[in-house]
Amino acid sequence: MVRRNTRGKGARISGEILFEFWQVGKHLKVTAVDPVTLTEVSMVADPAVGQETLQKMAMNKLFYVMKRNKERRRKKRSDLV
Repeated sequence: MVRRNTRGKGARISGEILFEFWQVGKHLKVTAVDPVTLTEVSMVADPAVGQETLQKMAMNKLFYVMKRNKERRRKKRSDLV
């Protein structure tokens, strides 16, 4: 679990992100989850990259997906009006 200041990222996040790492053959699967919205992303990478870098990459992907989902919900609401 990592707590981050997420202001200015465009997506509302709880302030904590849960990370899970799984060795899959010669690769490492990283999952990042926002426990409030239950948004989850996964990625597979070379373990030589390093855990900290993989966490940052997964966190950035999570922010991207959360921002995209927020924009889609906003667009869907505006289409209904």
